Amino acid sequence: MVTPIESMHTATTKPDMAGLYQQAFQKFGASALWSSAPVPNPTPEDALAITRSLRVAGNRQARSLAEQIEQACRAAV
Repeated sequence: MVTPIESMHTATTKPDMAGLYQQAFQKFGASALWSSAPVPNPTPEDALAITRSLRVAGNRQARSLAEQIEQACRAAV
């Protein structure tokens, strides 16, 4: 059984897929996501579509962000 405090802690630490998606475009739009256009309300499929570009064209931080996006998408399902 999950206590209210554990539930609240889990909710605040769960990565926000849409927020991570927006962060990817803010930080790596010009360098790694130049061939993609951000959408205003990304779905998990939209978010997963940019992870390959982050891994291939991005630096270590971009690759880490790609992993976070993938984890958030799995959690959203």
